Amino acid sequence: MTAVRLPSYSRRLPWPLPWHRGGVALDMGSARTRAWVAGRGLILDVPTVTFPGAGAVYPVQRGSLVDTEGAARMLGRLLAHRLPRFARPLVVLTAPVLDGYAYRTQARTAVEVLRPRGVLTVPSARAVALAAGADLSRPLLVVDLGARLTEVVLLVDGAVFDARRAALGTGDLDEATPSAAIGEAVADMTTSMLRQDRTSFTVDALGRGPLLAGGGALRPEITCHLADVLHTPLRAVPAPHTAAVRGAAQLLAAAHSHPPVTGTDPPADHPH
Repeated sequence: MTAVRLPSYSRRLPWPLPWHRGGVALDMGSARTRAWVAGRGLILDVPTVTFPGAGAVYPVQRGSLVDTEGAARMLGRLLAHRLPRFARPLVVLTAPVLDGYAYRTQARTAVEVLRPRGVLTVPSARAVALAAGADLSRPLLVVDLGARLTEVVLLVDGAVFDARRAALGTGDLDEATPSAAIGEAVADMTTSMLRQDRTSFTVDALGRGPLLAGGGALRPEITCHLADVLHTPLRAVPAPHTAAVRGAAQLLAAAHSHPPVTGTDPPADHPH
């Protein structure tokens, strides 16, 4: 993947929105943390790592937030100085589907370092669908190919209907674990969904074509094998590695348009 150099803000830039309308869309993955700030766009795309002492610590591992204090230190170091003084931003945070409650609870604690006036959470798969502009009135299968985690999520009417995950990602690939392993894992998870689904939702979503996101969607050796094992066309989200944070940014904009919903956390989607 080609590295993208993001602008460095060594001095405070004029803030284009009133302080009470500022906001941050945040996607903390096992490998990368991305932040979208209202009025500025994507300002952060960096490794998810903190340095409490002599060594590096990785606070998010395979979709689980294992070090809340470390995540708070990382967010404070990376984001606090980029927000206007005395700001109370609204934070929209993506969360893995199957680690949803624990992750949301710990992540909400970590983002307190940004002094948010409210925190909204959204399942990563729904954020991806929003970034793609997908038609959520029809069943949709989202395949998120991350660095340390792969999720297969079935959305029905925009809500999580079923989900599977594998503790495997592009960062695990080597001579002992070829890229085909990810395709096989996705095929196994999708087959499990089909067997347990007493509706036609999974079949309909497969026929429509799964939506691919995550850094793995940029790797042809993975996507080509995946198309072969699923026997269906695939649809990659534009810029799939940043799709989740861009979808969260859309929700952030929507929340600003509907002030009564800000500062609340909607009920979590639960797999069927």
